[in-house]
Amino acid sequence: MLAQMTLTSLKGIGPKLVEKYHKLGLVTVQDLLFHLPLRYQDKTKLTPFSQIILGDEAQLEGEIISQHMTQSRNPSLLVKLISEEGQSLTCRFFHFGFRQAQQFKRGLTMRVYGEVRSGPTGFEMVHPTYQLFAKGQSPELEDTLTPIYPTTEGLGQASLLKLIKQALALLEQYPLTEALPSQLCQELHLPGINQSLRTLHQPQPSDDLLQIKHFEHPVQQRLIFEELLTHQLGLQTLRQAEQQRQAPNFPPSQTVNALLASLPFSLTGAQLRVLHEIQQDLKKPYPMQRLVQGDVGSGKTVIAALAAIQAADAGYQVAIMAPTEILAEQHRNAFCEWLEPLGIPVAWLNGRMKAAEKRFMLAQVVSGEAKVVVGTHALFQDAVEFQKLGLVIIDEQHRFGVHQRLALHEKGKTEDVHSHQLIMTATPIPRTLAMTAYGDLDLSVIDELPPGRKPIDTAVLSNQKRLEVMEHLYQKCKDGVQAYWVCPLIEESELLHAQAAEVTATQFSDYYPDLRIGLIHGRLKGEEKALVMNAFKAHQLDLLVATTVIEVGVNVPNASLMIIENAERLGLAQLHQLRGRVGRGDKQSHCVLLYQAPLSETGKARLNIMRETTDGFRIAEEDLRIRGPGEILGTRQTGGLQFRMADLMRDQHWIALVKHHAEDLATSHPDLMTRLQERWVGHKVEYKHA
Repeated sequence: MLAQMTLTSLKGIGPKLVEKYHKLGLVTVQDLLFHLPLRYQDKTKLTPFSQIILGDEAQLEGEIISQHMTQSRNPSLLVKLISEEGQSLTCRFFHFGFRQAQQFKRGLTMRVYGEVRSGPTGFEMVHPTYQLFAKGQSPELEDTLTPIYPTTEGLGQASLLKLIKQALALLEQYPLTEALPSQLCQELHLPGINQSLRTLHQPQPSDDLLQIKHFEHPVQQRLIFEELLTHQLGLQTLRQAEQQRQAPNFPPSQTVNALLASLPFSLTGAQLRVLHEIQQDLKKPYPMQRLVQGDVGSGKTVIAALAAIQAADAGYQVAIMAPTEILAEQHRNAFCEWLEPLGIPVAWLNGRMKAAEKRFMLAQVVSGEAKVVVGTHALFQDAVEFQKLGLVIIDEQHRFGVHQRLALHEKGKTEDVHSHQLIMTATPIPRTLAMTAYGDLDLSVIDELPPGRKPIDTAVLSNQKRLEVMEHLYQKCKDGVQAYWVCPLIEESELLHAQAAEVTATQFSDYYPDLRIGLIHGRLKGEEKALVMNAFKAHQLDLLVATTVIEVGVNVPNASLMIIENAERLGLAQLHQLRGRVGRGDKQSHCVLLYQAPLSETGKARLNIMRETTDGFRIAEEDLRIRGPGEILGTRQTGGLQFRMADLMRDQHWIALVKHHAEDLATSHPDLMTRLQERWVGHKVEYKHA
C-alpha cells in the first residue's frame, strides 16, 4: 500500500517540493520511511563546561557576557558565554544579519548545540543551533534523541520531519509486510520491520538512547542486516544473469609459453596462481568477470599480456583501457615489446591523436588487423568499432564511471555473444569492501612481490625541514640517484598552504642551477608529458617535479627517492600509490612525507602508518576506516554502496553472515529480491552490470 502511495498524498507538499524530494530518490511514502537518520543529536541533557571534550557534539548553557564583530575581509560575529562555574565558550557566526546580531543581549541565557572546537580564545562552536531566554527561565530539555536526515539544497530538516511524522501515522494504518522469513529473524534475534522503523524515526525515552546513538540497538541491526542482504542479493542476481550469457571459448595457447620463455624474469607463485585462474575462466562458456588486485609492482601487466595472448590466438581482439595517458602509454610500450615479436599487432588510441593517425588506427581496429588495442577513455567513443572483441581489460577501474565501463563492455557484444572482462587495480581493497562492492566478480590477489624488491624506507618530517630535504635530494642526485618531488597543486593557492609544482621547480632551478629538472602536471599536453617522462626514463633528468598525475603507471627503476609535499592532504591509498613509483630497481629506496604543521592527532596516526608499513592491504584497511568506501572506490561507481543505514567498517561483522544467508535465500525465497529491492533500492539505484 505505502509503496504505491506517492508523496503528493501527504499534506504540505506541492509540485516544487516534490521535485526536491525526488532528487533524494523519494517518490513514495515507503521511500520516506526508509529515508533513515544519518545520526542523532542528543539534546536530552546539558553538558557542564568542565566536561567538554574537543571534537564532540554537546549541548551547553551559559550567560551572554559579550558580543562583537571581527574587523576582517570576512567578518564573523562572536558571542561569548560564561557558565555558572566561570568557564567560557565562544559562539562564532560567519553568516549573520544585523537583526540576528541584536538578539544576543548581555545578561540573556543562551542554550547552544554543536561541535566543540579549539579557537583562538579557548572553546568555540561555529554556527551552533541556539535558543535565547531570560535568566532562570530555561525551557524543558528534549526527552528523546533528535534524528538528522540526509537532505538536499532547499530541503531542511524541519520539512523532512513533518513529512516523516505523517508517513509514520500511515504506517500505523497500513503496516508493512515482513520481507525476511520469520525463522531467520528469530535465529538472528532481529525485531520486526514496523517496530524498527518507528523506533529509528522517533526514539522514545524508554529506548536505550546510548545504543541508538552508537548504532548498536537491535532495531538498527535489523535494518543494517536487511540493507546489506539486499545489496548482496543484487550482486548475486548480476552474477547469475552474467552466467546465462554466452562468451567465446579461448583454449590454451602455445604462444603464452613462448612469451614466458622470452621474459628476463620468472613469474612469482602468486602470478602463476592468478594466471591459472584467468586461463580457466577464459575456457568457460560464459563471460569471465574477474578482479585482479595486486600491490604496486606485483606484476599485473604481464598477467594481462598473457591473457591477451590467449584471446588473440583464438582469433579475437583485446581492448586494454587505462585512466591516464601516462599509464596507457606504458601499457602500449610493454605490450609492443612482449607481443609484437610473437606476431600479435598492437594498436594505440588516445584523445589527443592527430586526425590522420587516428583514422589509420581506427581502420586497423575495425578490420581486425589490430589484435590488441591499448588506450584511454578514447576506446569507448562511438567511432571505435571492433571487428571481433573477445576480451576487455580495464586497469585502475575505480577511476572510470560505471557507464564508461559499460560502454566498452557493450562493444564486445555481437548478437548473443559477450566479451570476457578482466579488471585490475593496484589499489588494495580490504576484503570486507571487496566482498560487498565486487560481490558479482571473482577475486584474484597477487599477494607476492618479485624477489629482490627491498622495502621502501619512509620518513615523516615537518615542512620546516624542507630546505634540508632539498639539499639532501641535491646531494643524492649528484651521486647518480634520480628523484621525484610531488606537490598537490600546479599553481600557488592562497586558500591552501601547499607549495605548487611550478614554484618548487623554479626554486630548485634557482638554488641548484646544475640540477637537471623536469616538470609534469595534468595541464600539459600528452606529447609534452611524454617528452618529459621519456627524458626522465633515459636519465637525461635528475629530478622530476610533479603533481599526483604520476600516481599510476610510471616505472623508472633508477628513481629511488620520493618526496611528497603536504602529505597530510592526500589519502593513504594515494600516498601508497605515489610511494610505489620508487622501489622498482635493486637500490634501497627512500620516501619522505613532508607535512604542514600543526598536524592533528588523526593526521599523525595516518602518516605513522605509512612510516610503519609498506603492506598495501593494511594501509587500505586503515584508509577504509578513516575515509569510508566512497572515497576509496570513487563516488561515481559506488552505486549501491551509498548505504542508507549500513556502514562497512562499523558493520563488517555482518558481511560474511549476510553472504551466507543471501546464497541460501536466493534459492529458497526467489521472490525476496523484488520485495527488498523495492524497499531499499527503490527509485535511487538500478543494479546494472558494469
